[in-house]
Amino acid sequence: LIQIIMFGMGTSMSIKDFAGIIKSPKGVLVGVTAQLAIMPIIGYVLANISGFTPEIAAGIVLIGCSPSGVASNVMAYLAKANLALSITITSIATLLAPFVTPLLMKLLAGQFVEIDVLTMMWSITKMIILPIGAGLLFNYLLHGKTKWLDDIMPMLSMLAIGLIIIVITAAGRDSLLDIGGILLLLVLVHNLFGYFLGYWFARVVGMDERDARTISIEVGMQNGGLASGIANSLGKIATMGLAPAVFGPLMNITGSILASYWHKSAPEKVVSEIKS
Repeated sequence: LIQIIMFGMGTSMSIKDFAGIIKSPKGVLVGVTAQLAIMPIIGYVLANISGFTPEIAAGIVLIGCSPSGVASNVMAYLAKANLALSITITSIATLLAPFVTPLLMKLLAGQFVEIDVLTMMWSITKMIILPIGAGLLFNYLLHGKTKWLDDIMPMLSMLAIGLIIIVITAAGRDSLLDIGGILLLLVLVHNLFGYFLGYWFARVVGMDERDARTISIEVGMQNGGLASGIANSLGKIATMGLAPAVFGPLMNITGSILASYWHKSAPEKVVSEIKS
């Protein structure tokens, strides 16, 4: 299911998505750095204060160590943020995930569960690099010739995400009944702090309002599907997979609210108000 989602992401990508590195190197560097630093650290703190069993606590760290996904690009568009920058940050962070996520998990979640870095690297490579590579190749060879695929992939991706959430919820039913309310609260804090710290980190280092909105969304919205896939590859879908399963739907609700709020206030207006 994750590979279907990633293949769909690959078919919608092209080399142009990486041109943003040249056009806005500072924005990409700030965005990727914020994403790889802020969410993992928040996840680590929340996992340590949660009082959950080690594997469930490790799931909170896992969602923090995952890259952003396509949902962040949609929210950036709705928020009148910098869509090109959003797509570039998502693409770079996703391609870095097979190498960065296992190392962050070893560093921050090693106290909760045993992490085999090389095994996790290979699992994420199979889930990300191979299907995205196949999607990119498919797009390059058949661009414009398979409109039906362009139309159907978003629906398939949504169905895949829905099935992933169903599987995790069913597998972790007993744990969710015990700690569901507390887990929901911690995941909400994780998500909201991501938006808040991502935005102000960008502002402090000199990014304009539009780019700060973009980085806020990229930091706050993680790829819950990928995190779930990693948990499944470790054989811990019913424990480590719980936080990602809760985070995914929740971030889409908060992201929609944030995007709607920003959509009503154009970045140029906000900048002029700040200056005045």
